[in-house]
Amino acid sequence: MVNLDFLNAPSRRISKANFHYAWVIVAVLAMVQVVALSINFAGGVLVQPLADADGQFGFSLTSIGFAFALYFLTAAILAPVAGWMGDRFGARKMLIAGAAWYCIVLVAVAYMHTSWQLMITFGVMRGAVQSIFMVPLMAAVAGWFRRSLGLGTGILWAASGIGPFVMAPLLGNMVVNIGWEATFLAIALFAGIVLFSLAIFFRDRPQDLNMKPYGMRDNEPMPARMASNIEQLRAKVFNSHVRRTKAFWNLPAIHGLGCAGHGIVMVFSVPLAVERGLGLTDAAWILGIISLVSISSRLLTPILAERHGTKKVMATCLAIQGLAVIYLFFAQSAMDFYIFAAIFGIGFGGEWTGYLVINRQYYGTGPMSRIYGWQMSGALMGHAFVSFVAGIMLDLTGTYNSIIALSLVASLGGALVTILLEPTSHMLIGDWEESLPEEAREVVPNAAGASD
Repeated sequence: MVNLDFLNAPSRRISKANFHYAWVIVAVLAMVQVVALSINFAGGVLVQPLADADGQFGFSLTSIGFAFALYFLTAAILAPVAGWMGDRFGARKMLIAGAAWYCIVLVAVAYMHTSWQLMITFGVMRGAVQSIFMVPLMAAVAGWFRRSLGLGTGILWAASGIGPFVMAPLLGNMVVNIGWEATFLAIALFAGIVLFSLAIFFRDRPQDLNMKPYGMRDNEPMPARMASNIEQLRAKVFNSHVRRTKAFWNLPAIHGLGCAGHGIVMVFSVPLAVERGLGLTDAAWILGIISLVSISSRLLTPILAERHGTKKVMATCLAIQGLAVIYLFFAQSAMDFYIFAAIFGIGFGGEWTGYLVINRQYYGTGPMSRIYGWQMSGALMGHAFVSFVAGIMLDLTGTYNSIIALSLVASLGGALVTILLEPTSHMLIGDWEESLPEEAREVVPNAAGASD
């Protein structure tokens, strides 16, 4: 039995070392991203092996696109449910359940042979587990930071960018050299060991370790550990206030448009490059370069958003992401694709990493899992739409230009809607706790303040 007593009261040791356990949480969640979500951004590497008429599968692009669409659609439908479960059961329990299910899914993917099995395993089953990793775990980081949330999330997203950079070329090489089955069995074994180990160090909130959130001053009172029924009441009232704001509806739409824009690139840029003469291993580096370059914008976007307002930062990144795909109309050589990847990576890394910060600016320190779940649902709906539609468009037209244009329109549309958001200089529901009984209130300083 592993002795975890050292985690139960770390505040004295950590304070002496001028270190806060919030950074351990950031490191844990970054590793979860690397292990459990990197395959999403590297999934485009698998399109060519699945579609190769002389290979193991020989699936049509329509069926492959539909499998990706089912993945995103399943995750989109279940994202709000996962957010509710995170509020109800806690993120740590969700991590343990997600780790077990993820290993089962990878083993199932390893042994699939037909297109309907691809849709069930790589689509529906994978979508169900990814909603857990995408929503309650990522939303949990906000509770560990009273201030400097932008820095915390920036480090988290930047570190997670390393995963796709490594995974894209690695996945391509493994499938080519050791085969589909061995590749996914190896990933399942590795993922299981890492994720279950990370669960040992993860905690839902600072109060679980008798600590204050990072950035709280010494004269601010320790946040109370509330009874389960009180926490559920707070979540219910908080979310009822949030749903009355325009941002609640606009942010999922923006996330959907942004993800539609980069989803086409992440799934179809590799087969496009292969069609224009690149080998699979060389083409896989497109996704690797996008992820590598995106590390800088993943890091800087939340920090800049917290200081200067999220609207202008997100809109700029969406515009860069959209305009960059124009280069794909003319790209022919490996260098052309790599230049595109470097430019696109700047916009891609910044357009989706500011949501935890803008939620804090708009809604303060309330329970965020359900809000983030709806925003992720919008994002995944965008992915689902373009994955399905793009596959059909390719089979019907035989050209990639139409889906490149679709990516351009989606990203620029997202930039336009972002500009129309409310200013982030003040909270939208600063008085929501007044709807609670006295014993359920926890008044905190205004969390907004970045000017647009």
